[in-house]
Amino acid sequence: MDGLTLSCPAKVNLYLQVVGRRPDGYHELITVMQPLSLADSLTITLRPADIICECQGADLPGDEGNLAVRAVKAFQQAAGADFGVHLRLVKNIPLAAGLGGGSSDAAGVLRGLNRLRGLPLNPAQLAAVARQLGADVPFFLLTGPALGRGIGEVLTPITLPPLWYVLVNPGFPVSTAAVYAGLRPPFQAPPLEQIHTMLQHHPTTWLHNDLEAVTMARYPELAELKTALRRQGAQGVLMSGSGPTVFGIFPTAASARAAASRLQADTGLWTAAAQGVA
Repeated sequence: MDGLTLSCPAKVNLYLQVVGRRPDGYHELITVMQPLSLADSLTITLRPADIICECQGADLPGDEGNLAVRAVKAFQQAAGADFGVHLRLVKNIPLAAGLGGGSSDAAGVLRGLNRLRGLPLNPAQLAAVARQLGADVPFFLLTGPALGRGIGEVLTPITLPPLWYVLVNPGFPVSTAAVYAGLRPPFQAPPLEQIHTMLQHHPTTWLHNDLEAVTMARYPELAELKTALRRQGAQGVLMSGSGPTVFGIFPTAASARAAASRLQADTGLWTAAAQGVA
């Protein structure tokens, strides 16, 4: 086998609490991440030499400015192998949107190359490479929702209801680093038992994101999008990650798709309905 195609899912953060700041500048988190049926498509083909990256649906660089290309090089170094790769990436996830698209693509590269090269890295080694690339990348090596701690890379798989999500993106990127820089202490860490108790209840009862206030202070129009989602029947609404995408939770495919269609017509913004992946 010299090629394969993978699905690289988006995610939403249903819960994100900043509990501390490390000396290296990273923030310690408690977060609940839910992968979605919305996904980029990644085709990986081995070749004799060189790394070629083509992208459809977004203006992304074909060099190390693209996290997917950096993932190839990180895998090569970890596996002690030098080989060529052709990446074809079809972007369905908006860029810099709080949905983890770049991290998911990088994880897809790691998973795909490991399979194509005969599994030279075990799961722990693959996760270590993922951590080098970014805090969210290890999550996308999993296949379902997870509770994240540390900087988001200490992961515990969890079970969540099979809900539907309507996503609305306002069309501008947000810098994750700038949002985290806008946070101010004190940071508080709840007992882990409290988080596990929380997870026994429906997600609409515990939606939370510490980053939301920072991003919305800069982009107050995001509050209007949350209101619009509620008017369409969302059971709960929140901003994902550092934003600017906001989402609403819906109980069924029909209710989510109808709400997404109306919102897209009303706002003209990028809108999608997606199911949570178990």
